[in-house]
Amino acid sequence: MIERNVKLMQGNEACVEAAITAGMKFYAGYPITPSTEIAEISAERLPKVGGKFIQMEDEIASISAVIGASIAGAKSMTATSGPGFSLKQEGIGYAVITETPCVIVNVQRGGPSTGMPTAPGQGDIMQARWGTHGDHSIIALYPWSVKEIYYTTIKAFNLAEKYRTPVILLLDEVIGHMRESIELPNEGEVEIYNRKKPTCLTEEYKPYKVKEGDIVPEMAGFGEGYRFHVTGLVHGETGFPTNNGKIAEELIRRLIGKIEDNKDDIVETDEYLLDDADIAIVAFGSTARAAKSAVDTLREEGIKAGLFRPITIWPLADKPLVELAKKVSRIVVVEMNLGQYYLEVDRVAGKYTKVDRFGRVNGDLITPQEIVDFVKEV
Repeated sequence: MIERNVKLMQGNEACVEAAITAGMKFYAGYPITPSTEIAEISAERLPKVGGKFIQMEDEIASISAVIGASIAGAKSMTATSGPGFSLKQEGIGYAVITETPCVIVNVQRGGPSTGMPTAPGQGDIMQARWGTHGDHSIIALYPWSVKEIYYTTIKAFNLAEKYRTPVILLLDEVIGHMRESIELPNEGEVEIYNRKKPTCLTEEYKPYKVKEGDIVPEMAGFGEGYRFHVTGLVHGETGFPTNNGKIAEELIRRLIGKIEDNKDDIVETDEYLLDDADIAIVAFGSTARAAKSAVDTLREEGIKAGLFRPITIWPLADKPLVELAKKVSRIVVVEMNLGQYYLEVDRVAGKYTKVDRFGRVNGDLITPQEIVDFVKEV
C-alpha cells in the first residue's frame, strides 16, 4: 500500500516545498511582505537538501545572484512583492536575453509604491508582461489554491529549464497566506525537467547555437569545463556582443518565438460550467475562487454562467478566449485592479462578444455576491 503524505500547508510554504521537489538548489532574496515566508522557509529547508540560501542587500542583488547561480548550473528562485518586483525588472530582462532559467515569485499586494503591504492585489498583471524593456515574451503562471501553487511551482521550474527563460509565478496575499490540506506526491510521481546539457567537445561549444528543429540552445554551466561568454548585449551564437542588425533581428525573434510558438505546451486554462454558458466570467488567483462561487449562485438563480480561468497568464490564451467568445453573449473580466487583463481579453474577444470589467483597488477581496450583483445589473 502506498503511503500518502497529507499536510496542512500555507501557500507560500507549498511554493518552497514544490521548488525543492523541482530541484531548487539556490535561493537569493530580500524579505518583503507578503512573500517573506518563502524566504524564511527556504532558509530552513535548503541547507537540509544540499542547497544554498542567501539574503542579499536588496532586490537588484537578489535577482543578479539568482541569475549567476543558474548560469553556474543550479536551479534557482527568488520571491518578492510590489516594489521588489519593480527593482528586479532589469535583471529579468538580462535573464531573457542571456536565456538563463530561473523562477521569480511575486506575491502581489496593493500598490503603487509601498502601497498596502498586507492587503491583496492583482495590479502587477501587466507589469509581469511588460515590466522589463525591449521586445520580449515572458511566461507567467497564476495558481488559485495551495495545491495548485505546489504543482504550478514545479511547472514554472520545468518551463524555465525547458525553454531557457525566466518564469514569473504570480500569487497574491490571499493564496500566499491561506492554509489548505494538500496531498504531496511521492518521489517519482511528478515529472521534473532538467536543462539540456551539451555533449560536444568543450572547445566546440557555442552557448547560443541552436540545432535544426529546436530553437532552445543547450546550456553548459560555469565550472563544468566549458568556456563561454555571457552578456546582456545582443550576441551571436558564440555569446560575444555584435552590432550586426541581421543577428540582432534573428536573436530577438528566436527569443520571442520559443515561447509564442509553443503556446500549446505552455498555456494552461481551467473551465467551470462553460459547456452551456451564456455568460463567461474570466478571473484568476484568489478572485477566481470568488468567481466560482458566484457562478454557482447565478446558476441557482437561472442565469447560465461559467468560469474561464487562465492559469497561464502570459502568454495570453488567445485561441481559447476566441473560442469562448464565439459561444457566449457576454464575458465579464473580474480582477483586483482597474482592468489590466480586461484590456487583453477585450482585444482578442471583443470583436466576437461583449466584454465587461469589474474590479477595484482598495485592498479588499471581491466577494461572490458583488460579482453576482454586477452580472445581474449590467
